[in-house]
Amino acid sequence: MENQEGTQQPHLILAHKLFLLTHPDVQDIEKVRLKEEVLTAIKSDDMVPLYETLGAESLLEKDQSLLDSMRAKNEEELRKLDEKIADAEENLGESEVREAHLAKSLFYIRIGDKDKALEQLKVTEGKTVAVGQRMDLVFYTLQLAFFYMDFDLISKSIDKAKNLFEEGGDWERKNRLKVYEGLYCMSTRNFKKAADLFLDSISTFTTYELFPYDTFIFYTVLTSIISLDRVSLKQKVVDAPEILTVIGKIQYLSEFLNSLYDCQYKSFFSAFAGLTEQIKLDRYLHPHFRYYMREVRTVVYSQFLESYKSVTIEAMAKAFGVTVEFIDLELSRFIAAGKLHCKIDKVAGVLETNRPDAKNALYQATIKQGDFLLNRIQKLSRVIDL
Repeated sequence: MENQEGTQQPHLILAHKLFLLTHPDVQDIEKVRLKEEVLTAIKSDDMVPLYETLGAESLLEKDQSLLDSMRAKNEEELRKLDEKIADAEENLGESEVREAHLAKSLFYIRIGDKDKALEQLKVTEGKTVAVGQRMDLVFYTLQLAFFYMDFDLISKSIDKAKNLFEEGGDWERKNRLKVYEGLYCMSTRNFKKAADLFLDSISTFTTYELFPYDTFIFYTVLTSIISLDRVSLKQKVVDAPEILTVIGKIQYLSEFLNSLYDCQYKSFFSAFAGLTEQIKLDRYLHPHFRYYMREVRTVVYSQFLESYKSVTIEAMAKAFGVTVEFIDLELSRFIAAGKLHCKIDKVAGVLETNRPDAKNALYQATIKQGDFLLNRIQKLSRVIDL
């Protein structure tokens, strides 16, 4: 799990391949190649628990001789690690004892034994004094949690890391944690917070163990488009030099972002269609694919309608390069869901916008909260009278 700058953690690469292996949209011929790559990765790290799981799920064919061979290697390595720990405890100092326990933790992480890895990481933490080193143990836990997509463990580990930072901690690790938290927020559909955390980390990104910088920019742009207002999008994303240097390398992304800002809706839909495959085949975004598609369309339709008090359905369909029937059906759904503030005059073929009055909405909310408060006070007074 130790990483040089610029290299992604191998187990997270493996996790993405396992995700694609079970994805219905991936072609069978591609799955054959993925199976071979997964098996190679399992063999190289002697990942017995994962091999047994995949065999039980019929994703890999079970080879008993291979399984026995990997088990024998793991038992031998574990014996050596235990000897090293015993030797360090008898003959060496606290630092060497900690390093020996850390080596055992990394061994369990490498072979994919989640429960034993977490147990050993706790033992290692008990031998660790420095805040920076304890933070590194939290990052190991987070990487393990992202491999298994264990959101409860991720959430607890992020909270633990924040508490550690109150005791101290360097800026490099704090910035790394922002990316981990941003990925967690994106994976749990909190796109607004994810966008804020990613944008804060653009100029200080060093979290290559999670994903390459190109992928980081991809996530930053996608989350920002549905989270930021037009002015903020221009300042923080469209004109950001860090994004401009990379965005051209990611197919369709530049056109997706710039056509939205420049109101080139036909080009936007074309780029959006090209990006859907990348979103669908992304391990973290796939569960939110349909939600994200709706949110993006809400943003773009709202932006178009903002310029008009009324506009013909035909003109809107032409602007987006789609049929009148398609735009009519789309808008009907979004209006019914309360996502768009307009109404359709089917006879005249016209859309009439009815933007909500912010002051009136605030007044209504205040009245509603006031009524609620009065009801609570009346209930409380009856209890006191008794």
